[in-house]
Amino acid sequence: MSRFVVGIHPVREALRAGRPLEKVLLAKGAAGPRIQEIVELCRTGNIPVRFEPREALDRTAKGTSHQNVIAFGAVHTYVELDAVVEDARLLVVLDGVEDPHNLGAIVRTAHAAGANAIVVPERRSAPLTETVDRAASGALEYLPIARVTNITQALNRLKEIGFWIYGLDERGEELYDEVAYATPSVIVLGGEGKGLHQNVQKHCDVRVRIPMAGAVSSLNVSVAAGVVLFDWRRRLGAEP
Repeated sequence: MSRFVVGIHPVREALRAGRPLEKVLLAKGAAGPRIQEIVELCRTGNIPVRFEPREALDRTAKGTSHQNVIAFGAVHTYVELDAVVEDARLLVVLDGVEDPHNLGAIVRTAHAAGANAIVVPERRSAPLTETVDRAASGALEYLPIARVTNITQALNRLKEIGFWIYGLDERGEELYDEVAYATPSVIVLGGEGKGLHQNVQKHCDVRVRIPMAGAVSSLNVSVAAGVVLFDWRRRLGAEP
């Protein structure tokens, strides 16, 4: 099954990561150092480049901003949970994040913060679409996404092999910047507007919260992910 990747940065990262691509389309007249870098990466990887009218790229992208660049290649594939646990210090588990923009933003943030993988359920999760790829801005090429049948069973499995489970919840008993994290860590984030499911909460060793000064009780899940993941990185001294 093939799909397309749109935008300069996602396409460039796909090329840099050595992802198998069938071809790259460039809009006629497109120029500049970033376009030239893509052309050179295609030449190095022996990937065909075709120049077509911008209107043709518009039709292919179906309303997505493509920045004059579209690449065609294989679908991003999920991995098994056991494939990402060895030597991992931080996993991010998503309990029902269904908005593709949020999923992509979390993937990008988690990769930047040093997470080793994202774990999502088979149900109640956005699929790895072009929207996710674009929001992740290339991070999908580097951060594995493990898909599991059941989140609570996955958390039990992770506990068995030594992970500590921290659930982000607005009613959490500890503040995110005061909790004493142990490694390896799992940070669990709930879905949009719903938070953590009750069964998932029961499987967390600690529930942490971000204190809010305003009238709104919680942050967007992708914003909350950035706050907590980079504090984890700061305090546990992850290598850059």
